[in-house]
Amino acid sequence: MTSVSTTNREQVLAALATVNDPELHRDIVSLGMIKELAIDDGTVNVTIELTTPACPLRDTIEADVKAAMDRLPGISGLEIKWGADVKASQPREGQQPVEGVRNIIAVASNKGGVGKSTVAANLAIALAKSGAKVGLIDADITGPNLPTMFGVPAGSQAQNKEGLRQIEKFGVQMVSIGFLLPKGTPVVWRGPMIGSAVRQMLRDVPWEDIDYLVIDLPPGTSDASMSMAQDAPIAGVVIVSTPQDVSLEDAMKAVAMFEKLDVPVFGMIENMSYFIAPDTGTRYDIFGHGGAEKAAEELGIDFLGAIPIEPAVREGADSGNPIVHAHPDSDSARAITKIAGSVAARLSVLQRMGI
Repeated sequence: MTSVSTTNREQVLAALATVNDPELHRDIVSLGMIKELAIDDGTVNVTIELTTPACPLRDTIEADVKAAMDRLPGISGLEIKWGADVKASQPREGQQPVEGVRNIIAVASNKGGVGKSTVAANLAIALAKSGAKVGLIDADITGPNLPTMFGVPAGSQAQNKEGLRQIEKFGVQMVSIGFLLPKGTPVVWRGPMIGSAVRQMLRDVPWEDIDYLVIDLPPGTSDASMSMAQDAPIAGVVIVSTPQDVSLEDAMKAVAMFEKLDVPVFGMIENMSYFIAPDTGTRYDIFGHGGAEKAAEELGIDFLGAIPIEPAVREGADSGNPIVHAHPDSDSARAITKIAGSVAARLSVLQRMGI
């Protein structure tokens, strides 16, 4: 491979400068996304570094780069290599960064039973499948469900002399108080103890080189949520709701809480949005449909997407094989994967804006 001559390099860079990042609305050259550039017998070899491996608009950028190269005389081919550099969020006043963690994404609701933990588990797996290094904290101290969803036996670390440690599965490093408790053991703790346990999972677990640490918060405005928001530099929160009015009312309260805590809200997800009968293809809006999108519009936040009801979602949660891993081509898995890309992209935009 030979280096691009000065003239050709300038021409190629000028052409690449006509390609904008669709999220950041600036060209990929001035954003510093072009890391390597060479030409060999008329073929341009370029390495483009994205702000996240989960970039949902990579195909758009690739198509625009190809179109830009097609307009250059003497260029007969194009080879693109992709990289990603996930930047770390900056702590706000009074917060301390979590060692080994670049970004914290919270998943919340103000009401139980909306599938928040299912969304958190599959969101983490989707981010990991994109190539990111992902951690997951089960912060629902009194109702830890993530060990079951990941197929980790309850109490598996009860005799661990090192204390609570993460377990890696499906490409995700996950930690839960459920690792220490035999099945069926209740956690009867007051608020301060719950807040302390959440801080310990953040600070005492040896996280290393994590791009995204997803935190499954308990429902409601509990000590866990408040302690997390005040102590840790949460990059943003995702609100999970179902379509019915009572769930949406609670979701809107959750949005208001995080806004008061100065935590950016990435957007709202409508879970259990609709059901497609597998035998007839008929669609049923069992809990209604579109309420979360309307609520997001009223609140001035992004609507991140709708996740349908599929039996495989419940089956995967119960069997320890989440749907994004078990059935990646299902409608639900595709919806969650798209949402994961949108969340990662939103985080990148906020970092560029200095928020």
